Amino acid sequence: MESTRATLGGILTKVGDGTGRSRRSGFWGESTRGSGKTRFLTVQSIKTSRTSKNLRNSKPPGVPRAVLTSDINEDSVAYQRVPTFETPEVNPKSVASIILGGGAGTRLFPLTGRRAKPAVPIGGCYRLIDIPMSNCINSGIRKIFILTQFNSFSLNRHLSRTYSFGNGMNFGDGFVEVLAATQTPGEAGKKWFQGTADAVRQFIWVFEDAKNKNVEHILILSGDHLYRMDYMDFVQRHVDTNADITVSCVPMDDSRASDYGLMKIDKTGRIVQFAEKPKGSDLKAMRVDTTLLGLSPQEAEKHPYIASMGVYVFRTETLLQLLRWKCSSFNDFGSEIIPSAVSEHNVQAYLFNDYWEDIGTIKSFFDANLALTEQPPKFEFYDPKTPFFTSPRFLPPTKVEKCKIVDAIISHGCFLRDCSVQHSIVGVRSRLESGVELQDTMMMGADYYQTESEIASLLAEGKVPIGVGENTKIRNCIIDKNAKIGKNVIIANTDGVQEADRAKEGFYIRSGITITLKNATIKDGTVI
Repeated sequence: MESTRATLGGILTKVGDGTGRSRRSGFWGESTRGSGKTRFLTVQSIKTSRTSKNLRNSKPPGVPRAVLTSDINEDSVAYQRVPTFETPEVNPKSVASIILGGGAGTRLFPLTGRRAKPAVPIGGCYRLIDIPMSNCINSGIRKIFILTQFNSFSLNRHLSRTYSFGNGMNFGDGFVEVLAATQTPGEAGKKWFQGTADAVRQFIWVFEDAKNKNVEHILILSGDHLYRMDYMDFVQRHVDTNADITVSCVPMDDSRASDYGLMKIDKTGRIVQFAEKPKGSDLKAMRVDTTLLGLSPQEAEKHPYIASMGVYVFRTETLLQLLRWKCSSFNDFGSEIIPSAVSEHNVQAYLFNDYWEDIGTIKSFFDANLALTEQPPKFEFYDPKTPFFTSPRFLPPTKVEKCKIVDAIISHGCFLRDCSVQHSIVGVRSRLESGVELQDTMMMGADYYQTESEIASLLAEGKVPIGVGENTKIRNCIIDKNAKIGKNVIIANTDGVQEADRAKEGFYIRSGITITLKNATIKDGTVI
């Protein structure tokens, strides 16, 4: 018998062997049955010849835009659903991340007065940098760059103590490279970082280096967000949609929308408009139907905006082209690079529908910390499958004597004596003496211990040791590291002052929250 050939999407497949047995095409999944004289389907993309009937009017489902030729018996054709073809799974080794840690952190001042923003303590024993670092590690991403500029000493020390990739002992093969702002010969090389994009641009030669030649995708991450995220899900979506850039986004309500970059998307998830922190009528113009993201009508009504998280993934070649050529004068990703790329590139949105909080201001930072003590908490640092890492301190367990502790987090190495702690966080090596009342307070702890003899000697001299002295009452406060707060002190801001600068007295007030400075001394009997 005559052997029959069929053309399918440019693939030539032998489907009849003269035996009368069915043969199956391995491309789409259709099958034919009958003798070798039975012909197969011919797929044509636009027009067909000898058309007798369109498949949409035939037995569904079949191959889109396929036709039956006039000499084929329709009953001899069996249709099968077209399989879904998936893109290959992305290898984490092809991904590098850049964590932006070079900003001045003015919104978090005075906590950033002597430290970089990513080095600010959070949750009792962590630092902000531990969040993106741990997310990278848990996602399998081991190529990590951190850009620094302001007050980077404590940040660099923390990174070197905590994240050792090179020896293959802690987290396997990989690297953590700290790229500190520097100056190079030439006029252009004499500038410090002018923005997030400029910071990456100034080290563009690093990403073109030979050892990074296999890096196909680059993550841009912020150092002041609280969230747990599998970045490889994010990158996989980026690859599946054949995107040049993908922006991670969250639904946002009216009250906070103007603080973020907002976007509009089409039904495929492609970003068609992007506006950085719009106000007034420009803000209202960015309202969208967020049911497109899968939200219920009720949730969509509460969250009518799509906000950027400031977390991006770029094709490596796209990022390099934008920074070096197309957007060579643009200094910021959110306000310049992303909006300009929307018209010429495939810029996709990725919905992150989980807990995420921008903690770049004193109030948001304070609220996010105290929210960790709620039951149940919206976010927990502890997860056995995706733990958060930090510097090992090898401290003893906390010692508690006759204390009342309600909805609180007590870190390791603390000494609490006959005190009350409610809705508060107590950081490492903290000392609370008898009669202390801590409420709605974040205490960052101490960098070192003072021995009992040292404490007794200081008290005998009328000085104040590290920690909180007897009968002191503290509410609505952030106590920075190594603070020395004396006996019978009251920190409550009963007058409701919103903003105050009292650096000489050891404290500031921001958004109604009292902040005692690092290494500050608050004398016995002080009332704030």
